[in-house]
Amino acid sequence: MTCSRITPEFGLQRIKICLKFIAVFFGFLLLANPLQAHHSRSAFDTASVITYEGIVREVAWRSPHVYISIDLEDGGEWHFESDSIPILIRSGWTDRSVVVGEHIVVEGNPGRKPSERASLLVSVLKDDGTVLTPRSHFQKDSRELQARSGARSLAGVWELPYGDYGDYFVSWGVVELTEAGASAQALFTPSALPTGTCIGTPTPMLLAMPYLSEIELQEDIAYIRSEFFNTERIIYLDGRGHPENGVRTNQGHSIGRWEGEDLIIDTRLFEDHPAPMRSTNEGVPSGAHKHVIERFSLSDDGSRVKIEVFLEDPEFLATPFQATLEWAYVADFELSNYSCVP
Repeated sequence: MTCSRITPEFGLQRIKICLKFIAVFFGFLLLANPLQAHHSRSAFDTASVITYEGIVREVAWRSPHVYISIDLEDGGEWHFESDSIPILIRSGWTDRSVVVGEHIVVEGNPGRKPSERASLLVSVLKDDGTVLTPRSHFQKDSRELQARSGARSLAGVWELPYGDYGDYFVSWGVVELTEAGASAQALFTPSALPTGTCIGTPTPMLLAMPYLSEIELQEDIAYIRSEFFNTERIIYLDGRGHPENGVRTNQGHSIGRWEGEDLIIDTRLFEDHPAPMRSTNEGVPSGAHKHVIERFSLSDDGSRVKIEVFLEDPEFLATPFQATLEWAYVADFELSNYSCVP
């Protein structure tokens, strides 16, 4: 865990956090799969894979999740949750990849509640030998990164490479909570996530989602768009401050400035959210005092954007959260419409 250029040092407290960081890091290595989720996957045992075989009963082609239900050969119905439409499309799927009435063999991570008869989709094997997986385009893209031309500025289309979260989730796992934060987390259940009702995820978690992002730069304004819930952030670069008693929104109010070629974004006025961050410490809410600072830095070859994050929320976090991650330049991709259905 490195000290960000946009944050102060924390002295002895910082050393204690770093020691805790080391312990959580090794736990992270064992729990990598659950962290590769845009929704909470705590309802599934991602360390186990079970094979199911049957006839397709229903396909719900929609975001935030595509669902497939089959009638098992040994009796009963089983349901499989997959990724959203944009991710599946880039992995070669269409709304006709799996159709009602066909025979398939499915691998999935079983749900922790057997009574729900549900699993997280890992792969689909069709009778013609076709194998479909939810996130195959990530691995393909990572092999081709070096062959791509780089961006000339932060403007362009970017994507978080497969499983490449830097120190993001490990750093979040060592953040110390206030009594209010710990109490809220203890009462949290995955069903409380507002993404299920098509309410977007605020920054900085939005930065760590497996979706395309686009940065558009104008003279006095910048836009950061995400496929996830068709989110658009507006960053004012004209020297204004945050409004007093301004409207609180899902993504907050953002102002920015340039330090050389680095873009610094300061965001306040977030609306309340029951679980704005995933992974360890999921279920810690955010409130009226949430404050986020981000630094976007372009790599020398233009292939990556390094993002440094600083988050403070004194009502729920006893120590600030800070981390880094990187986006990869993907000039040959275009953002897809998310089209969320609750």
